[in-house]
Amino acid sequence: MSENKKLSIPHWSTEDRPREKLIEKGALTLSNAELIAILLGSGNNEESAVDLAKRILKHYNHSLSELLKTNISALKKFKGVGAAKAVSIIAALELARRISVAKGNEETIKITSPADAYNCIAPLVYGLPHEEFWVIYLSNANHIIAKHKIGQGGITATLVDIRVILQKALIENAVSFIICHNHPSGNLTPSNADKGLTQQLKQAAALLQINLLDHVIIAGDDYFSFADNDLL
Repeated sequence: MSENKKLSIPHWSTEDRPREKLIEKGALTLSNAELIAILLGSGNNEESAVDLAKRILKHYNHSLSELLKTNISALKKFKGVGAAKAVSIIAALELARRISVAKGNEETIKITSPADAYNCIAPLVYGLPHEEFWVIYLSNANHIIAKHKIGQGGITATLVDIRVILQKALIENAVSFIICHNHPSGNLTPSNADKGLTQQLKQAAALLQINLLDHVIIAGDDYFSFADNDLL
């Protein structure tokens, strides 16, 4: 192990410094590991900050969405990561999540496809370790009237009250709606419970002359649409 790997970022050679690289070439030129290394500031007596960042990313399968699920206690298990460094990483991840949510709120005004529904709700559930159930309420022209979180559960299931969904539809004067929920496991396949709930909700909504347009399951950067797969 070279002596350079034991030094903090300010003591590295210029070409190895992610801070200087960011200043000179821009943030887009840095890898995920280099960006995390800047947050870390230093490594440990065996690794540079970049090497430590690479090891952290490897632990989370090189997935930022997986890293988003982490917490301070988990990060502190890595040698060289104390409370201050862990807090910096968690804060940066939370800022990224909030930016994503804000962007989704600004850009998604009308729903014309399952992808639009995904883009509307994905930022709200991105990286969550538990399931959440959301409903997008729409006007006659498919403009978003409102979106509400209806339920929150564990890793594999969420309890959903059909009456609450329809009650909010009436309050919002919605003509149609789309239901969405996330699968933290990453598995996009709908469960029998997902299918059963969809059919019950579709039938109940039809009695009120409200249309269920789709059920979108979100898993990381991908989604499954009931409408696209002829399950409605």
